[in-house]
Amino acid sequence: MSHESMPAELAALTTDETPALAALQERFRRAADAEGLVEVAYRQVDSPVGPLLLAGTDVGLVRIAFAREDHDAVLQSLAATIGPRVLRLPRRLDSVARELDEYFAGTRHGFDLPLDFRLAAGFRREVLAHLPEIRYGQTASYAAVAAQTSSPRAVRAVGTACARNPLPLVVPCHRVVRSDGSQGAYLGGSEAKALLLALEAA
Repeated sequence: MSHESMPAELAALTTDETPALAALQERFRRAADAEGLVEVAYRQVDSPVGPLLLAGTDVGLVRIAFAREDHDAVLQSLAATIGPRVLRLPRRLDSVARELDEYFAGTRHGFDLPLDFRLAAGFRREVLAHLPEIRYGQTASYAAVAAQTSSPRAVRAVGTACARNPLPLVVPCHRVVRSDGSQGAYLGGSEAKALLLALEAA
């Protein structure tokens, strides 16, 4: 199947349609995946912090998005920045879904997943590289994270990097708090950040 022959309408079909259309969609997904035509595979999963969008490339997990970010808008952004061949392929993200389930169940304290950091560059990427050093159940201040980077006074820039983290949960920006101990802002919302910190403190 060539890229030119891919019916765009099929990619937009949902499994809410008739069983025949759902089966046709699944055949299309498998064929596109088998021929390497999918640039971004995605799926949605339920979680204690609400529905999550998971997206991956051939390199690895590239995006986790909270519902408040608008999953449709995130998919459009991925199509614009990575490539237009974006398709729902849940099985490509089974390992991500499984590790997230284990994390929320309290049985996983770290993730073992290939990651694609192409959506973060420069200083943002440097900040994200330090976040996994904050161990499960612990926190670090924005200032402390900045001190580990090439720009130790760039506390605000650390905050921006955390706020724009394309891989929350897996790259644990929720463990970064203000110097006074208050939790600070979070891409998933303050309630989600509180829940994650409480989960890890239990």
